[in-house]
Amino acid sequence: MPQDESIAVERVIVVTAQRRAEAQVDVPISITALDAGMLETANVRELSGIQSMVPALRFDRQSQFVQPTIRGVGTSITTSGGGSNVGIYVDGFYSPNPAEADFDLLKVRSVQVLKGPQGTLFGRNTTGGAILVETADPSVDRAMEFRASLASFEAIRAQGYVTTGLTDSLALDLEVNYATGKAFQRNIASGARDRRYRNWQVRTGLKLDLGDVTAKLRYQHVETDDPRPLLYNIFVDDVLGVGAPSFAPPSTYTADPDYYAPGSDRSFIRTNNDIVQLTLEADLGFAELASFTQYRDQDVDASLDLDKTALTIFQYGLPVYNRTFTQEFLLTSKPGPALQYTAGLFYLFNSDRYKTYADNAVPLGFGRVRLGGSDAPTRSYAAFVDLTYEVTPSLFVTGGLRYAHDTITNAFYNVGEEAFDVTDVKSDRFTPRLVVRYKPNDTTSIYASYARGYKAAILDVGGSCQNPPDFVCNDVSPENIDAFEIGFKTESELLSFEAAAFYYDYRNLQVSLFTDGRAEIINAAKAEVYGAEASLALRLGAGFSITAGGAYVHGRYTDFPGAPVYMPCADFGPDVAASCAAGGVSYLNVPVDLKNVDMQRTPEFTGNFGARWEVGLAGGELALSGNFYYTSSFFFGPSGTQFQGGDYETLALRAQWDDSESRFFLAVFGDNVTDSRYVNQVQYNNFGFGATWSQPRTWGVEIGYRY
Repeated sequence: MPQDESIAVERVIVVTAQRRAEAQVDVPISITALDAGMLETANVRELSGIQSMVPALRFDRQSQFVQPTIRGVGTSITTSGGGSNVGIYVDGFYSPNPAEADFDLLKVRSVQVLKGPQGTLFGRNTTGGAILVETADPSVDRAMEFRASLASFEAIRAQGYVTTGLTDSLALDLEVNYATGKAFQRNIASGARDRRYRNWQVRTGLKLDLGDVTAKLRYQHVETDDPRPLLYNIFVDDVLGVGAPSFAPPSTYTADPDYYAPGSDRSFIRTNNDIVQLTLEADLGFAELASFTQYRDQDVDASLDLDKTALTIFQYGLPVYNRTFTQEFLLTSKPGPALQYTAGLFYLFNSDRYKTYADNAVPLGFGRVRLGGSDAPTRSYAAFVDLTYEVTPSLFVTGGLRYAHDTITNAFYNVGEEAFDVTDVKSDRFTPRLVVRYKPNDTTSIYASYARGYKAAILDVGGSCQNPPDFVCNDVSPENIDAFEIGFKTESELLSFEAAAFYYDYRNLQVSLFTDGRAEIINAAKAEVYGAEASLALRLGAGFSITAGGAYVHGRYTDFPGAPVYMPCADFGPDVAASCAAGGVSYLNVPVDLKNVDMQRTPEFTGNFGARWEVGLAGGELALSGNFYYTSSFFFGPSGTQFQGGDYETLALRAQWDDSESRFFLAVFGDNVTDSRYVNQVQYNNFGFGATWSQPRTWGVEIGYRY
């Protein structure tokens, strides 16, 4: 993107955080907004890549499940109906399936990260915040773009996009994306990089524009075969030491970041997804009415090595079949009157049908054997309204309220193939919002806000319901969060700047743990989060610009009775150690009452710094850019006291030359140029502790053509 166009976008940053298009400086919410040019500058290709550009945001994984965290508010739960604490929305549509929470970015216009509870305007399971992805609409103006890249570890990526008018009012677009390559780890037995990934997707849309009424129909198909998140080696803990099973010879495992044990060569994640979405918008004269209708059919099959060694102890199969239907109606006032409003109705149906298998488990030595499974069909009904009144030209007061009724009906769990019904669960929640905003001039806002959020109650059908001898389902209560924030925003030709300080009262946290080799979910009592953050974009002229951001987050479990703490079986004496060995486990999960300990996945400081310089060269334009990211240490474990990930930094670099018409471009890029080696996932259970590591330094080249 030429610099003049980039500046034009950045000087008037438009966001949809309040379900309407507004200047970011007028929105009393902490927001990091990234346009397509900013994402390209930092080599961001998947949604999780925005972590390096957004302070206080993390993307973590539990096997195939992707779990974002904002300001310490996230989840490590993986169960039917569990969901996330950070809502992900693409073109206004909610994506509730955590197995599909990371994806390639297709023809993206912007990504907006909303920090803090969004319970009024976005609803359930947004206690941490929301991530809004907006893509380009089909256009009657013909355009196309093709790009291809080759990078380290035989990474090949190709993407094509075309849009055209079928008539003066009907437009069509089509996009195809393909990526393949090798995992960077070597097999400790063969020394070869023998695991490959292959992902592809196609997305098409029709848009009919009749003036006062528009309709947009989209279809997307995605297939992936990507084992990389499951190529574990052994995690080495500062306190517990080497996390390998006690019965495993050292030759059967590794803690080297560049290797994995061959037991993981049976691990895989394969997805097959179809998404259909219909958006209708009508100008009613006095207001705008929109309808969002969506159906998602997502099939994820996975198998993971629970012992993380070359031994065939327990290969765990976990296919998940997800079906989602959502319908939302949104009524928004037109700009101008002193009273502005947004009102809506929302319905969701979601089914996450899990099946669990022993894949080649000892002493079986053959195929998949059914262990169990579960489903917790969820329905949510909600109505909401958000009102902003202009008291004076400089003073605005906002009040909002959402009522939600959530049900889990016809839930069941399996023991083997046999199904057992579970009692229905119902809950009602009100999530209010109150904001006072002072606007001393057209380019500055100061605000104070209160917001409430909740994460819906769940049935632990994937854990305690299936645990012998009692088969009793844990009653996992809703999470609740009350958030208070003060903020400042300003925007000018030279500078965009915003800062905020916040305090959260966070109750009934839902956490996942393993007890005696069996998974279950419980409520942790209370947590407290407070901190501050700031970000800026500075346009210095002569083609030079910088961006920077930083966040300080103090997140503590203030009271955590029964917190899960892992200890070696050997610490409990020979009798317990013998009993553990008979069950094939090496660690016990011990409940400990903890107070004032770190929250899971909550680094105290995160920050980023980016720079871009553009200069004329060879009749075109050369852009040199980089993005630096730093995070302090944090804990992966659910108790906030174990499995520490150290601090690290990464650097992305890019040099891109565009011709004079910005049609052809050639780029070279580097990711993790600092060659930082850090743990990006810890998988903990009673067998042992596994880790997956960051990719080492990579380099690549990309070419593209736009018309």
